[in-house]
Amino acid sequence: MAKTATERKREQRERDKMAESDRLARLLSRRIKIDIYKGTDDHLKAALERADLEEPEDLITRLIHNLGRLDDAAFARITSLSRYEVAE
Repeated sequence: MAKTATERKREQRERDKMAESDRLARLLSRRIKIDIYKGTDDHLKAALERADLEEPEDLITRLIHNLGRLDDAAFARITSLSRYEVAE
């Protein structure tokens, strides 16, 4: 008996869903869950606005990738700032 269009579409959705989960399984290394305090969240929102981005995950991904491009001195300056120091 031939399959109906509805049955074929349902099977296609199941294949697409499985393909997406397989893709994520290959690409995803790990998930990070963090709590953000109000002051940090204010800085995050300001950075999102400056970068003209909407998703914090997008900004964080870009920051991580660009941190990897810094030389050791620049990396040390950025990662060792206390909240009272001003970046130059």
